[in-house]
Amino acid sequence: MAMHFIFSDEAVLLFDFWSVHSPAGMALSVLVILLMAVLYEGIKVGKVKLLHKTLESLPTATSQQLILETDQDSAGSSSPPVNRTHLRWFLCHFGQSLVHVIQVVIGYFVMLAVMSYNTWIFLGVVLGSALGYYLAYPLLSMA
Repeated sequence: MAMHFIFSDEAVLLFDFWSVHSPAGMALSVLVILLMAVLYEGIKVGKVKLLHKTLESLPTATSQQLILETDQDSAGSSSPPVNRTHLRWFLCHFGQSLVHVIQVVIGYFVMLAVMSYNTWIFLGVVLGSALGYYLAYPLLSMA
C-alpha cells in the first residue's frame, strides 16, 4: 500500500468488497464519501440543536432543588414515583449518546477512507466537509 497520495482510479475503501477498479467506480465512490462527509457535518449541527432543545425543555430548577425533590419523593412512600424531569433528562441524554456514537462511526469511516491515500477520495472528503459546513451551519441560527 502506498504511503503517499496517489491519483488512481483503483482503491479498496473501508471493506474488501468496496474495491474500485474503474473511473466510473471511483467517481461513485468519491460521491459516496462526499455524502458521508456532508452527513458528518449535519450530525454535528443536529447534535448541537438537540442539546439546545434538551436544555430548553428541562425546568430551570437547580441541581440542589432536584436533589431535594427526589429526597422528598423517596421519603414519602416505599416505592417512589419516577420524577418526570429525571426521566426526560435520561431519555434526552440517551438520545444525545446515540447521536454521538453515530457521529463517531461516520467520522472514523471518513478518516479511514482518507487513509486509502487516494487523492480523489481525499478531495471528496474535503469538498464534502466544506459543502456540509456551508449547508448545515446556517441551520444553527434557525429556531
